[in-house]
Amino acid sequence: MTQPNIIYILTDQHNPFVTGCYGDNIVRTPNLDRLASEGVVFDNAYTPSPICVPARMSLLTGCYPHNQECWTNSDILPSDRPTFAHALGAAGYKTRLVGRMHSIGPDQLRGFSERFVGDHSTNWVGGVAHSLGILTGTSGPARVSIDKSGPGQSSYEIHDHDVVKSCQDLSSVIAKEQAAPDAAPFFLHVGLMLPHQPYVGNQELFNYYYNRIPDPEISAPKPVDEHPYLRAWKEQTDTADISAEDTRRARAAYYALVETTDRMIGDILESYRDKGLLENTLIIYVSDHGDQIGERGLWWKQTFYEQSVRVPMILSWPGIIPANERRSQIVNLVDIAPTLVEAANHSQSGKAVQMPEIDGSGFLQLAIDGKAPWNNETFSEYCTDGMNKRMPEKVQQRMIRSGPWKLIYYHGYPSQLFNLEDDPLETNDLIKAPSHADLVHALQEKILKNWDREQISQTMEQRRLRKTILSEWSRQTKPADTYRWAINKDDNWLDS
Repeated sequence: MTQPNIIYILTDQHNPFVTGCYGDNIVRTPNLDRLASEGVVFDNAYTPSPICVPARMSLLTGCYPHNQECWTNSDILPSDRPTFAHALGAAGYKTRLVGRMHSIGPDQLRGFSERFVGDHSTNWVGGVAHSLGILTGTSGPARVSIDKSGPGQSSYEIHDHDVVKSCQDLSSVIAKEQAAPDAAPFFLHVGLMLPHQPYVGNQELFNYYYNRIPDPEISAPKPVDEHPYLRAWKEQTDTADISAEDTRRARAAYYALVETTDRMIGDILESYRDKGLLENTLIIYVSDHGDQIGERGLWWKQTFYEQSVRVPMILSWPGIIPANERRSQIVNLVDIAPTLVEAANHSQSGKAVQMPEIDGSGFLQLAIDGKAPWNNETFSEYCTDGMNKRMPEKVQQRMIRSGPWKLIYYHGYPSQLFNLEDDPLETNDLIKAPSHADLVHALQEKILKNWDREQISQTMEQRRLRKTILSEWSRQTKPADTYRWAINKDDNWLDS
């Protein structure tokens, strides 16, 4: 058997619970649902960090943030750190990236042979920022993203339309390449920005969902009952008093964005299907993290609740991965890189490669056989360095999911403990239950083992000082961005 072709689709901020194949009966996601029916759905997949750049650099390297030293959206991954693109290239693949990667620094290829469309944002710490026009500020964690939500259009959606068009154009190029007798297998990485906020979606889709979507399933707790860190987070982001109408409007727009994303994925896959390019092709769909869309009164990501830290994960490979099956085992995005390498090494004719110094484990055999051995435990972490002026507090937080248990460690604040088997909505914090004291101790020991909080703090402070110089350098010298997609601020608008 020859090495498989690989199509790897990565979206941004897709809450898995807003997908048909994950149980949502309102959202229309026929293309992802079809992919699920043709392959395996992972029901307990997690992000290594509930924020973009750390999650994406962990995806590339197979390492948790503390081992690749990217914790924030302004951290730069060292260019000598091998990525799965390097590994696949070493295995004989021609690797192409279309669209979003969200990597900071001068290395905007990270091992890919070719890159198209590019990112919307600057390559540099302190580089020239993009403007979303009337929607300025709505892409970050701030109340304006709720206030300015509803029917309309953002540049992020325009970016993804360009990604779709580029992928379709490439399908013709790849089809010609694959017709050659000595053709190398292809690897296509599709990077979409949706359904990341701005919470602004197509008018027709917004109208469809506005009166159909349910209210948040989990009510916002009273301030006195809320975890103190999360109460402070709401105060920092001015989201402690979002109205029911604002919530419904933003949620309807998010549902519209998810359906738009699904349509785009369908258009891409159909162009490759039409050209016979999916017969021996592994397709992987994941997102970098989720979105809380108003559950508990929380928005965006940045927490370890399931809507934020869980991700959709679907794998399809005709004839190798069984159709229409699910896996309940706990996996992580750090496991994607070694899984891609497993697929590249699946054939004896392929060049066997390995990625050194990684935290992840390949789960290809688990996808093939649900009874394959697996360590049912994973981690996620969220650390900040105080460079964001709106959120100057430095935080150090880590989560462990072990079997049914989830422990969340907040440095300087009380921890949280949930049993997801008995309490899937995470409404019953068991951290103070005397009967669970030994369990809390054991799980916290695992969280802090090989995760040296003081060392992380020192490293982040050193990097912050470096970034201060790099930021001022980029402001003064205005270095050119590479692989940057040009935003037209007039492409952003809200229907009245």
